[in-house]
Amino acid sequence: MSIEETIKGVPLRDRWTALVGDYVRIARFDHWVKNIFVLPGIALAMLLKPDYAHFDFLAFVIALLATGFTASANYVINEYLDAEFDRHHPIKSKRPGAQGRLEARFVALEYVLLAGLGLGLAALINTPFLLTAVCLLAMGIIYNVRPLRSKDRAYADVLTEAVNNAIRLLLGWYTLDGIGIPPSSVILAYWMGGAYLMAIKRYAEYREIADPARAGLYRRSFAHYSERSLLLSSFFYALNSVLFLGIFLVKYNVEYVLAFPLVAWLFVFYFHLGTKPRSTAQAPEKLYRERKLMLLVTAVVVAFVVLTFVDIPFMQDLVEPVHYP
Repeated sequence: MSIEETIKGVPLRDRWTALVGDYVRIARFDHWVKNIFVLPGIALAMLLKPDYAHFDFLAFVIALLATGFTASANYVINEYLDAEFDRHHPIKSKRPGAQGRLEARFVALEYVLLAGLGLGLAALINTPFLLTAVCLLAMGIIYNVRPLRSKDRAYADVLTEAVNNAIRLLLGWYTLDGIGIPPSSVILAYWMGGAYLMAIKRYAEYREIADPARAGLYRRSFAHYSERSLLLSSFFYALNSVLFLGIFLVKYNVEYVLAFPLVAWLFVFYFHLGTKPRSTAQAPEKLYRERKLMLLVTAVVVAFVVLTFVDIPFMQDLVEPVHYP
């Protein structure tokens, strides 16, 4: 069905308003809030490379815009290629793609424009930042486009989407300095943490649909999941995330261990959100509306900031090996 047929009978001015609105909507600019995951990468660079990484507000703004436009390019193809599946979702069935209001030629044009804008801005930062932005764009293709389309494969869907978390960490790291990479422990912690968030999101979606057959039509990977397997996988990802995070905390600043109970509480509270009816975990871009979650995130951030400047000598005893006679 063409756009002209879809909006037939509507005044010309309103037609164009509806047309432009649909294509702006599929870029999902409201999802840019997810780019907050860039910030820890910036903080990490300033913490571990104080002689090289100095905060630059202009570079920070350009980095956020570059990340946002690149992510929006991925959202555009996601919307178009998911149209046939979104029709089976109680909420996503109202999206422009699911309702047949998108045309391939305009989607392709929008994708090229957003990707070009994102990579063009990324090139203004430095080469490592640009290459990392290319990786973010490539993950969108791996996740959405056949024959790869990892989102159709159980567990691969979560793990490949969660890679974007680690990529955002790297984008933050390279915002202020283009040398080296962050510690592997924190990259793995970020990746597994993202997988935990994604698994809880999948669980909330699967539980909300409450029909395994319909869930499988909406998301093919759901045909191989159950509520139990999604919960077990989220537990696996959480354990891996806290393991690698613990390695990083002990290795680089043992005082950070004191903040770990707050981190654990954050994991548990997010699990609690995922089990609620109509959970906001299904739409991470709306999590900022969860006041208790935001207070807990703030407490975690404050704890890490304070402990960065606190030296507690006896904490070293926790990491020093004990020699027995």
